Amino acid sequence: MTEAKDMIVGYATDASVRKKGACGGLVTAVLASAVENGLVDGALVLKHINEFEAVPVITNNIDEIFASAGSLHSVPINMAKYAQGKKVAITVKPCDARAVIEQAKRHEINLDDIYMIGLNCGGSMHPVTTKKMLVKMYDIDPDDVVGEEIDKGKLIFETKDGNEKAIPIHDLEDAGFGRRETCRSCTIKIPINADIACGNWGVIGELAGSATFCEVMSEKGAKIIDNAVEAGKIEIQPANDKGVMIREKVHGAMVKLGNKWEDKIFKEVPFEEKLNFYKDALKDCIDCGACKEVCPSCTCGEISKCTMYHSLVNNYELNMYHLTRFLHLTDSCIGCGQCTDVCPSDIPIATIQQTFSIPSQKKRNYVPGMTMERPPFLEVKIK
Repeated sequence: MTEAKDMIVGYATDASVRKKGACGGLVTAVLASAVENGLVDGALVLKHINEFEAVPVITNNIDEIFASAGSLHSVPINMAKYAQGKKVAITVKPCDARAVIEQAKRHEINLDDIYMIGLNCGGSMHPVTTKKMLVKMYDIDPDDVVGEEIDKGKLIFETKDGNEKAIPIHDLEDAGFGRRETCRSCTIKIPINADIACGNWGVIGELAGSATFCEVMSEKGAKIIDNAVEAGKIEIQPANDKGVMIREKVHGAMVKLGNKWEDKIFKEVPFEEKLNFYKDALKDCIDCGACKEVCPSCTCGEISKCTMYHSLVNNYELNMYHLTRFLHLTDSCIGCGQCTDVCPSDIPIATIQQTFSIPSQKKRNYVPGMTMERPPFLEVKIK
């Protein structure tokens, strides 16, 4: 029997799932088994439209779960809000898992009903930027792309003719492409806050490229793995010491890179310069509310502090809507970047929010969405 803190390597027993799924299809097979055997009512997955578009769906259709297999680095959707009030197994990046936990703190999600299948994440890309990058850097028509993967620091695209082209991620980012800004500065790369944490880091030898390294993080994680093993959907074996060491080495390098980008993006600047940056960026706000709607940490609904204090009179300069949101989310922002992604005025909302949130969270030694610990600003101190 599997136990919490076990480190295993495994893959799907079905050859078609193993071929289509990333890293041997273990995640897809675990999701399907959880649905088939009634652990959950459905699986919350991304339904592929193409390599740059997908929509979240909750399904108990096994074929639909199998069709969701494979990497989608250019679809940076946060899944948390779609799990509200549901009993589902859900695939989560570290920021998805953090958002689920923040939702649970606010009683929007019952963690007892959720199985979080965590995916190691080096970062995701905006689809519009990715298409521009394919033309300029890869000399590839985006419509010809049928698959993509990240391996050994390179971003690889496969085209309809079966060819592959790889470019180091740092070269892409030096040219202004690659990962989203919040992903570059993120330092939580392995979803240790999920029930299991899965990826290809640490898979070595004959299984390299065809199996998943999985760290079991909870009793629920052990349960969902054992469920798939007993159903004959996956085969597993203990991870070897060398694989564990390599996984930790890769993780350490990714965290170091994240710290480097954080220092670069959020470097200290004079207050007046920072203030002018805020004013210049926020004056383009058109009051659409998309940033609030998409925020996975926000649970205020239609009536909230930020909308209550908003007024068109200020012509959006130092908009009270944004200023109130920046304060309100200071201790709960997980840096997922969704607000920037959806802004029609291209305001770097996530970057501005993080200039408030990162120092505040570090000062209080608090990382939102990692545990059910109460956020510091919600505490009431009684003398």
